[in-house]
Amino acid sequence: MTDLPRIRPHPIPEIHPVPEYLADGPLARRYDAMKTAFQVPWMGVVTMAFAHYRHFYDTLWDGLMPLCTSRAFVDACRELRAFTEAGAALLAPPPIAARLAAIGYAPRELDAIRAMVDVFSHGNFPYLLLATLARRLLEGAEMSDAAAVEAFTGRHAPDLSVPFVLMEAHHADPATRAVYADVKASLRLPFVNTDYRAFARWPSYFALAWSDLRGQLATAPYEALVGSVHAHASALAASLPNPGGLTSAALRASAAHDAEPAEVRDVVRLFQWLLPGLVSNVAWFRAQLQAPAT
Repeated sequence: MTDLPRIRPHPIPEIHPVPEYLADGPLARRYDAMKTAFQVPWMGVVTMAFAHYRHFYDTLWDGLMPLCTSRAFVDACRELRAFTEAGAALLAPPPIAARLAAIGYAPRELDAIRAMVDVFSHGNFPYLLLATLARRLLEGAEMSDAAAVEAFTGRHAPDLSVPFVLMEAHHADPATRAVYADVKASLRLPFVNTDYRAFARWPSYFALAWSDLRGQLATAPYEALVGSVHAHASALAASLPNPGGLTSAALRASAAHDAEPAEVRDVVRLFQWLLPGLVSNVAWFRAQLQAPAT
């Protein structure tokens, strides 16, 4: 299976993310291993939701960890990021830096926002490829027969130069909570992704950035971008080697140990559906910030 149709589950399944502070010893160690491999400062909602199905998550991560620490995986993430950012730039997001400077943002504050956007510009792609691999395996596709990989050594992530702080809804003022409500309604999701909660640390920035993006969400060029990102991620996932020897049968059996197979499948489909849009949105925000303030 190389052609993975884009499917939004209906109804949206309930998710039960296991936050890091509730992870027990073995799960906490897997969380740490995933963050180390992806070189990210956060566990994505996607994988915390997968971890609710413990046997499924353990089998998935233990089977994919040798791949996720390889040069082939890092190169695939880089290729997918370049593809996404090139497509987002073609949508011509309106520059935002000068507008932020006009309301008082100093250059160092704009640099801090850019640094935070870069953290997610890098870190979302491993999660997207992992969710795509999980969906393919749950739906009966097998990974490549190739097992040999070259381990990636060194750093592929940007330095985290600003504190990683999330603006949770219960911390936010009414205006930011209203933006969150609009995000959920516009994206047809019951939760606000980590990225948006991190960007809302600068509430007036995020409100303006989201307002610019919101008008693009239902347009044909935007939908074409998200569809192309989904298709490219699917093709890359199908081409990756399988040094961990993970099989569809093993992952499906683990999922069935935790819940009805359709329940696990729909949770995986939800995230594999939403992540191409998320990475496209972050690429849009990054392009907005590229023009310097004057």
